[in-house]
Amino acid sequence: QGELKLHFFKPKGGLQIAVQRPCVVFFFGGGWKSGSYLQFVPQAEYLASRGIIAACADYRISSIHKTTPDKAVEDAKSAIRWVRGHADEIGVDPTKIIAAGGSAGGHLAACTALVTAYDAESDDKNISAKPNALVLFNPAMNIATLFRERAAEDNPVKMDVAEAITPNNFVTKDTPPAILFFGTADQLKIGGDEFVQKARALGLRAEMWAAPEMPHGFFNKA
Repeated sequence: QGELKLHFFKPKGGLQIAVQRPCVVFFFGGGWKSGSYLQFVPQAEYLASRGIIAACADYRISSIHKTTPDKAVEDAKSAIRWVRGHADEIGVDPTKIIAAGGSAGGHLAACTALVTAYDAESDDKNISAKPNALVLFNPAMNIATLFRERAAEDNPVKMDVAEAITPNNFVTKDTPPAILFFGTADQLKIGGDEFVQKARALGLRAEMWAAPEMPHGFFNKA
């Protein structure tokens, strides 16, 4: 359905370096329908300047590939596996891989850590797709609830699939540490609050940073 790429941003000195560095993989937002890896290039460039290897990932979206969100989950997991599987080549510490993203991309980042279904057939399942930490900007954490509320709309995703890609359904003691950023006026924040509550109940590290009165996508206005 098309070529997908990981667009790397490297610290000064290049990727071929002796020291293994942390790596953050960004997934763009756009409701699984639109968007581009370019969304997080400013953040990737900044983090690279601070010594972290950063990558902005492509994934299948409905406007181009005519696919549904479960395929995007598959692509996101493949991206994390690719980075971990090539860690030695690109100077990455395979124990310090961070999944990050905004909105639908935040959902995909969370899915790499939490959803066990939807692995690409070509993936090496011996390589874990689970990141070591999550940085999520207004992520959609309660997909099943959202899709149920929008059942009257022309929605190509069946409820069983929506349940299977709802990160909040799969919070366990093995969930990696996470920080979430939300505007208090964002309707998706309720899903973020639910995640933090579930994670903390298990003794996990989960932090919420709330921007007063800010709407969904506020971080894009920097």
